[in-house]
Amino acid sequence: MMAPPPAPPASGRGVRQALIAAAERIDSPTARLDAELLMAHALGVTRSDLILRHLADAVPDGFEALLRRRLSHEPIAYITGTRAFWTIDLEVGPGVLVPRADSETLLEVAVAHFGDRKPATILDLGTGPGTLLLAALAEWPEAAGLGVDASEPALAYARRNAARLGLPAKFALGNWADGVSGRFDLILANPPYIGTGEALPAEIRDHEPGEALFAGADGLDDYRRIVPDLARLLAPGGIAVLEIGYTQAEAVSALVCQHRLVPSVTNDLKGLPRVVSALES
Repeated sequence: MMAPPPAPPASGRGVRQALIAAAERIDSPTARLDAELLMAHALGVTRSDLILRHLADAVPDGFEALLRRRLSHEPIAYITGTRAFWTIDLEVGPGVLVPRADSETLLEVAVAHFGDRKPATILDLGTGPGTLLLAALAEWPEAAGLGVDASEPALAYARRNAARLGLPAKFALGNWADGVSGRFDLILANPPYIGTGEALPAEIRDHEPGEALFAGADGLDDYRRIVPDLARLLAPGGIAVLEIGYTQAEAVSALVCQHRLVPSVTNDLKGLPRVVSALES
């Protein structure tokens, strides 16, 4: 991989000018936002504080190093160590999938399903750094939550996030629902759904864990493992909410039907199919 060109020296520039220059160099549709997040991290302030109070400041020494990491396509969340999701902030880093805004669609579906009711039990299959489970527990803090993942490093992030947020989550090392017993009002899952031959941007392909991204030639391997267990795990009146790739709604819905559940598809904010939910018939 070609090394990125050196960033211009910060001396003599204020934050405002440095942000403009950095945004021109970052190869991303969110280049300006990326530059602002890096600068805020270097200054030790929030992005809002950066914009309101620090644009005339001198550029901090650490900004150049952070910028070079982004020019090498390292994800912003890995560089800053955090990612906002739903109503919480999560610690993330190498070895875990970076939470995406699209995944908030799962929480929207769950909130709409329960309305004035509250789920008492929540299961998150493939919890990663606790993304979906902790967001759900922030919504319903009296619920009992279990997050399962096959990655110990991911579970370490999840446990730290739960402790920092003060949320009553339990976590277990496991392979999807193997060995999980009991019934759950809400089941959440964002499994790998990318086909092994699909092209990905460098910041995803070269940095995020492949086991959290790829699921066989058609991207459906993990749904074939998860969906058969949903009927036995769903409590009466409960819902299972699965994130999908936008081309997979028909295939995953068919799997849900095969296992005695009723599927429903929900689009994300871009209008793309993002969720297949499953209900008892």
